[in-house]
Amino acid sequence: MLPFLREHHADPGRLHAEGRVTRVALEEARAQVGAFFGARPREVVFTASGTEAVNTAVSGAGKRSGKHSPHVVTTAVEHSCVRDALARSRAEVTTVEVDRFGRFSAADVLAAVRDDTALVSVQLANHEVGTLQPAAAVADSARARGVLVHVDACAAAGHVPVDFHELDADLCSVTAHKLGGPKGAAALLVRRGLRLDPLLVGGAQERARRAGIEDVPAWVGFGAACAAIDVAGEAAAQCALIATASRIVDEVPGVTRFGASGDDALPNVLCVGVDGVEAEPILLALDQHGVAVHSGSSCSSETLEPSPVLAAMGVDADHSLRVSVGWSSQPADVERFVEVFPGIVERLRGLRAP
Repeated sequence: MLPFLREHHADPGRLHAEGRVTRVALEEARAQVGAFFGARPREVVFTASGTEAVNTAVSGAGKRSGKHSPHVVTTAVEHSCVRDALARSRAEVTTVEVDRFGRFSAADVLAAVRDDTALVSVQLANHEVGTLQPAAAVADSARARGVLVHVDACAAAGHVPVDFHELDADLCSVTAHKLGGPKGAAALLVRRGLRLDPLLVGGAQERARRAGIEDVPAWVGFGAACAAIDVAGEAAAQCALIATASRIVDEVPGVTRFGASGDDALPNVLCVGVDGVEAEPILLALDQHGVAVHSGSSCSSETLEPSPVLAAMGVDADHSLRVSVGWSSQPADVERFVEVFPGIVERLRGLRAP
């Protein structure tokens, strides 16, 4: 990214030599992102965030339907950006419930599809509990019925293989920071031949699919991360770290793991419930010991409100912690968490005792 922060600042839409330098870099990054996610370069529409990619998919599908209140099928455990985008679009939403692991049934999603359904939007993996979802089964059957399918793969990107063509979806949201790329870089993968009205207008950038000057440094960084990452190696390392962190479930009374585990889950996420203690004091105490975890999803944890995902699963949504590891996590980080967690919980429970 550094050459495009320090030296090469030209608009990639210009024909002069400086513009051609940034254009070449941008298209190389597009090819790298496409190759990583099993998409053609022309199917990659760069955005500033996964949230923007999701909003673009929802908005575009709604406008394409030509209806004031299009019918959309989604699930009870989708990310807040999906729920809020649908609410803002004034869509008529059918929400499919999930089991105690946070997994939706492909059959239930497909049963909710109607003749007038404009979009099915489902996740590839849950962002809070890590449960992998049968998105491919949904996409295959829904598309056969002529319904657009959007898959939110932001949480899965970089942790499990994501292949756009194998998913057989029309639209797929991915983001860079989940796999060690920069914040401010993401993409919406758009099936070849599909035309959607852009969310952002006012320019012909991204082949008229997303207006605004291109963030060349961020998108070059996204491409570089995609070219560098070894998903299988990362997943194995993360599985080992989460296995260590999971010891608290067996060692601390009243701690329960939420969501699926093993091959049915993302390798980098551990979500637990802690009986008798709310999340906020545990988070603050862990922070004092140099351990950073959080509660809820990455975009809603600031509110410290009960998790809609856990509520949909029918588990205690008020006392949950989300422990996640990534490309920079080290065994010592997780060992520190396992070391200090039991004492923190014991002390906080003691404060609540009569």
